[in-house]
Parts: sequence; structure tokens; C-alpha cells
Amino acid sequence: MSDFSDLKQACYEANMELNALGLVVYTFGNVSAVDRARGVFAIKPSGVPYADLRPADMVVLDYENNIIEGVLKPSSDTKTHAWLYKTWPGIGGIAHTHATYSVAWAQAQRDIPILGTTHADHLTEDIPCAAPMQDHLIAGDYEHHTGIQITDCFRERRLDYAEVPMVLVGNHGPFSWGKDAAQAVYHSKVLEEIAQMAFLTLQINPEAPRLKEALIRKHYERKHGPGAYYGQ
Repeated sequence: MSDFSDLKQACYEANMELNALGLVVYTFGNVSAVDRARGVFAIKPSGVPYADLRPADMVVLDYENNIIEGVLKPSSDTKTHAWLYKTWPGIGGIAHTHATYSVAWAQAQRDIPILGTTHADHLTEDIPCAAPMQDHLIAGDYEHHTGIQITDCFRERRLDYAEVPMVLVGNHGPFSWGKDAAQAVYHSKVLEEIAQMAFLTLQINPEAPRLKEALIRKHYERKHGPGAYYGQ
């Protein structure tokens, strides 16, 4: 039995959930799960249909993209995941999709504005869209530079990755993360729903105002603040 069976199983289950939630088409997406104690992460193999996936197919790598265990090629986005794990020590899982509404906002190169309380239930900021990558970086180590593109966006905007667990990469698509792979998938679904709601809102009223600060704080803090009272 593999020494990484539990990690591979968690990664597999998160990838299958991404598919079950309708966030991927064909092979367009991936989830990874990290083992911080051992400094490795598991990720979906590249181009393998979800119907054919098995837990044993997950590829285990270190943060320098060296394969530790696995016979299949890892996701083409592996270097992006590796950079985020190496740079942001508080995340335990990462999800990437090409979900329709999230990608539409990324292609429009627009942040998703905080327009309603559904958005505020999860974060207090607009969902950022990182600027499209420069040509010389595209020609270089593209997937590695995608990770840098994300962390640079957060640094420049002074955003906390723990409080804003999602991003759009301009002209590309969404990435999300969380305490583990399952939460990364959860945030991926939340992002897609918020993206659709914002799109529809601006179709109905292109001048729809940003949610007022009092409602942002109320809805966020009742779920995440020191006096949170949402849930059991």
C-alpha cells in the first residue's frame, strides 16, 4: 500500500466532487491536497476523464515539482499549485476550474463586485481578477508564473489569502483554496454562484450599487466573526 493513500484518497474525492457539482467539463479542472508535515501534495493527473479516475492515479509531488509517487503525468497546472503551497503556508487544498460564469468574469478582466449578502456571507471584498500575464512570462515558465501572478495580485492589493480564498486569473479562470481540498472545492462552487448572481444583477441593473458596508459586516461576522451565531 502507498504511504500516501490517505492523501491520494482525499485528493480523489475532492476532484470527483468538483465534477459532481458541475464545475468542470470533460477534463477542464483539477484539485490538489497537501500534506504539510511531509511537504508534499497530491494532484489530479493531466487529461484523465473523471469517469476513469482512481485514487491510485493521483500524483504526489514536493513543492519543487519533483514527483514523489505516481506513474501518470500530473496536471498541467501543477506548478501553479506548488507555488501557492510554498508561498501561502495556511492553505491545505487548491481547486481550479473553467466554470462558465467565473471564466466569463476572468475573460472580461473584471473583479466581481460585492453586490449582495450571499457574497458577504463568504468574504468582505470584491473577488479580485489578477491582470493578464505579460508576454515574456507567458513565453517562459507559464504555470509557475501563474502562481506568481496570483500572489502578486494579493500582495499589491494588500489582500489576505485566508480571508479571500479565491481569485480570477485574467483571461484564464478561477482558483480557490481552503483548509483542505474539500473546502477548496466548496469555495470554488461559491465563487461560481457569486459570479452568476453578479452577472445577472448587472444585466437587470447595470448601475446596481455595491452592498453597503453595514450589511457586508453584518453578514460576514454572523458567520465568521468572534460572536458568530450562524449554524449549530
